[in-house]
Amino acid sequence: MDDSTRPDPARIEQFWRDARTTLPELPETPPEAWPFGATPEHADELLDLVLAGVKVGTASSMWDYEETGDPLPVVGELSIILDGAGAPRAVIQTTALEIVPFDRVDADHAFAEGEGDRTLAHWREVHERYWRTHSESPRGFAPDMPVLCERFRLLLPA
Repeated sequence: MDDSTRPDPARIEQFWRDARTTLPELPETPPEAWPFGATPEHADELLDLVLAGVKVGTASSMWDYEETGDPLPVVGELSIILDGAGAPRAVIQTTALEIVPFDRVDADHAFAEGEGDRTLAHWREVHERYWRTHSESPRGFAPDMPVLCERFRLLLPA
């Protein structure tokens, strides 16, 4: 994201204070805040699917995690989801994680991601294109690349 779409820490703090008013069991410290997708438009599209309850899964390249050194999600972890402008809009909680080769991701996971016609064929086409274009790893895409399939639940729409 460019500087105009970077999350404002003060806005994140206020969002989290408001979230804790609604869900007092949330921890005091805000979790990581991030958008889905690689562009502001894609972030907004995917956020809309999350807020509608359609998108309850996501997939990440394990090669990208290796390249960036970002920590892997863990079951039970909370995340603040940002829109394409960097504004906090939702809180999700990771409910399941599984690492599988790209060509072994199943139709159930593709459906959970909620994109397009929700078929495995669509999922494979879109995700192959995404990793060929936006991967943070120089390895980019391979049919047997390790993919982290994550399930989550929406705790709080903004």
